[in-house]
Amino acid sequence: MTHLQLIKAMKRVEFYPNNPAEIELIETHISYVFIAGDVVYKIKKPVCFDFLDFTSLEKRKFYCEEELRLNRRLAPETYLDVVAISRNDRGNITLGEGVEVIDYAVRMKKLPADRMLKTMLFKGLADVKVMDDVAKKIADFHQNAQTGGHIDKMGDIENIRHNNEENFAETINYINITIPKYQYKFITNCTEKFLAENKNLFRRRVADHKIRDCHGDLHLEHICVDDEIIIFDCIEFNERFRCGDVAEDVAFLTMDIDFNGYSQYADAFIESYIKHSGDTDLPLLLNFYRCYYAYVRGKVTSFLLDQEELQESERRQITKNAAQYFDLAYTYATRLDKPVLILTAGLMGSGKSYQARALTARLGAEIIRTDILRKDSFNIKPTERRFEDFGQGIYSDDISRLIYDKAYDLAAQKIKQGKAVIIDASFKRRAERQKAMEMARKLGVRFYILECICSDEITKNRLEKRMREKDNASDGRWELFQEQKNDFDTINEVPADSHFIIDTSVEPETTRQKIIRKIKLED
Repeated sequence: MTHLQLIKAMKRVEFYPNNPAEIELIETHISYVFIAGDVVYKIKKPVCFDFLDFTSLEKRKFYCEEELRLNRRLAPETYLDVVAISRNDRGNITLGEGVEVIDYAVRMKKLPADRMLKTMLFKGLADVKVMDDVAKKIADFHQNAQTGGHIDKMGDIENIRHNNEENFAETINYINITIPKYQYKFITNCTEKFLAENKNLFRRRVADHKIRDCHGDLHLEHICVDDEIIIFDCIEFNERFRCGDVAEDVAFLTMDIDFNGYSQYADAFIESYIKHSGDTDLPLLLNFYRCYYAYVRGKVTSFLLDQEELQESERRQITKNAAQYFDLAYTYATRLDKPVLILTAGLMGSGKSYQARALTARLGAEIIRTDILRKDSFNIKPTERRFEDFGQGIYSDDISRLIYDKAYDLAAQKIKQGKAVIIDASFKRRAERQKAMEMARKLGVRFYILECICSDEITKNRLEKRMREKDNASDGRWELFQEQKNDFDTINEVPADSHFIIDTSVEPETTRQKIIRKIKLED
């Protein structure tokens, strides 16, 4: 009997005892899933990969039983049983024990598609309360999951290093195809640095019994928010992929939430998980593991490019998706583990705010804009124009000093909370830059100045364009530019290794990459 005969039989409505109106078949690279009304049957393909082997009937039966056992931990009412598929005495393929058992299927209840967490987030039906419920369910699961013995070995730092090195080795052929070379090098360097600096943390995780038999594949599509939280489809075929630090499950899910564009819900989930689990070390590991899982998704997606006879449109979409995952991995790698203070400096129209936002998105820093702070201090809407003469009104020296002092106070509060801060301002006065540098010294954090420059012609075009925008907080105008230029104190008081100059008119992204590399890797 060929597998095609089995698939053909299972596509017929007469095959099933519940008399479904139709059969829907979903195929993955390792399974066939048959949706027969309100019941789902899942059989395993007779395939063999580096990470699984379903080639024999005995192995498929074993992994069906493992799938049932493991998934009943989080979805006991959903996973019903394992059923045999047989050939009867007339040679027909039927459900149940017969003359000859030819395969096995996991039988499950069908879950409502509209209650999957991904769908609910997309429709705006999930809220912080839902994320809290999911977090509690997972925290309770982790607390009761198996630990100790061989499972603890999964948390050994050499095992974790091997997993990451395997990733990097398997993606060399995709450099500058789905992952830019600079991202590949940066992620590998960050991974090596993190592992070298956190040996004691990894040992503590093992000693604290944080290495558990987890889920291993916490996609948004694997969480159903119905009358209760149902979490299904864990990894059953490879213990190495499932067992690990509980932080890995949290990292996988929040990475998936971020990838789908709901980062605020990822933050809410993390906060709730820490509350329910008491795992205060979790934040130290999250970006490391989120980088790992985003990289894995980029790798696995890249593998699809090796398929023969891909349509060009399919190839472009696969390349785009893989690149998005790798870029997300790069973002997690760039996130700062310790607070720093970064100032922008430069003339109006030089691109300070854009560069501050771009760096903030990568570094995970908090941004303080003096343009916003200034108007907020006078109860002026951020986008309301105030066309003062140079150095007059709300832009006088006295008021500017007050606004800068407010910015320092805010920055100090955030730094004391462990956050990196970027103050987005012109910082034309040497005295203000020195005051910020002294504050960083007293707080014991690293200090950098990002000086933005560009040609006068480009500045003029930017300022004229800005005047036509209705959502810009800056009041900078071309007629004030020369006065500001003449009134700017040259930056020469900062050590060269803390002073970055970025020409925003020529490939600023390349310069930002160098800045990120220095701040992150030369700590």
